[in-house]
Amino acid sequence: MNVGVAHSEVNPNTRVMNSRGMWLTYALGVGMLHIVLLSIPFFSVPVAWTLTNVIHNLGMYVFLHAVKGTPFETPDQGKARLLTHWEQLDYGVQFTSSRKFFTISPIILYFLASFYTKYDKTHFILNTTSLLTVLIPKLPQLHGVRIFGINKY
Repeated sequence: MNVGVAHSEVNPNTRVMNSRGMWLTYALGVGMLHIVLLSIPFFSVPVAWTLTNVIHNLGMYVFLHAVKGTPFETPDQGKARLLTHWEQLDYGVQFTSSRKFFTISPIILYFLASFYTKYDKTHFILNTTSLLTVLIPKLPQLHGVRIFGINKY
């Protein structure tokens, strides 16, 4: 019995991305970010798309790959505090629907940003770099790996 814990999951952080309406909320959030950036008068359409892509990928990297632990009280003896949110997602099982969704969504945003910037060299380099920084940590081979000891503790 877990005293003071209002949920039945060992780690609710593992199931939050599968909760009802999460994917729709995520897509609407990205859409709202883009609309806000488009409404700024001195941003052109290519700049707004590149900023949408870069801000989205920066937020995704921080939230999924940099921050470790869980905001919930868990009875797992501290195992979750050593894992990033991506590593906790679906209990670490690879190629689940939520992992596929959060892998494909930055790729789709990258294609949209590249198309609307007309493959301009500067925007293309920024968008590609941003995409790679968020896709490489999602590879199954890098599950639990800390390159150069970064984010080890």
